Amino acid sequence: MHISMEEKAGILTRALPYIQKYNGKILVVKYGGNAMISEELKESVMSDIILLSTIGIKVVLVHGGGPEITGMLNKIGKKSEFVNGLRVTDKETADVVQMVLAGKINKSLVNLLCSRGGKAIGLSGSDGGMIKAKPKAVELGYVGEITEINVQPILDVIEMGYIPVVSTVGFDDEGNTYNINADTVAAGIAGRLKAESLISMTDIAGILRDKDDPTTLISKIFVEDAPKLMDEGIISGGMIPKVQCCVDAINLGVRKVFVIDGRIPHSIIIEVLTDEGIGTMFVKGDK
Repeated sequence: MHISMEEKAGILTRALPYIQKYNGKILVVKYGGNAMISEELKESVMSDIILLSTIGIKVVLVHGGGPEITGMLNKIGKKSEFVNGLRVTDKETADVVQMVLAGKINKSLVNLLCSRGGKAIGLSGSDGGMIKAKPKAVELGYVGEITEINVQPILDVIEMGYIPVVSTVGFDDEGNTYNINADTVAAGIAGRLKAESLISMTDIAGILRDKDDPTTLISKIFVEDAPKLMDEGIISGGMIPKVQCCVDAINLGVRKVFVIDGRIPHSIIIEVLTDEGIGTMFVKGDK
């Protein structure tokens, strides 16, 4: 499709108010799902992040990597076991989690950003004592529950003009490594940074009143109404902990949280710099 110069100018003009609103503000992106698996979508996400950084938005990228962890465990002949959607993590699995998240995935994302003209530095929860954790439940082993987040390392990286790329592993005072849910880490970091927005990339269109009908997308949810939507079954299953993280982020001081469909190319730009948006926005109620 050919776009004329006038149409291009119009697109940029319509984006201007959003660029001005976010300029100098912190935007946390939780990166996961199919957008991490598809090379085409990965390119789209990285270009979006570089663009936002270039126009003065302080982007923090927080990533998980469940499928790659499973793949590595399969390679060494270790079967993955899950309890309520959480990976049972013994000492050996925790080592693999750290190797895959803080090593392979984190550095590949940093390389991707830098090779496309961005400036990025990779961090893990153990860098600068960023994320302290304790066992979430005995039966889960080294699955962590966050006890403390020190965002100073992230602020230092931003101050130097780099994009922080954060892998979601934590540690305790004995030096143990913990596997921590990426949504939980992203919400905690965004809240402590008092970010303007948190964007959570998923493999669904957002929150639907009818999970089988994409036309029933709920574009805005007040956090006070989230429990009712859970009681009604509109928010159910695996979306409950994701939505709880959205609510937690708002209660910690994030102005807006967006759940968007990461399967759509340039979904971050569409959400941040256009009138329409594409997902579900969580905000505090004005009641």
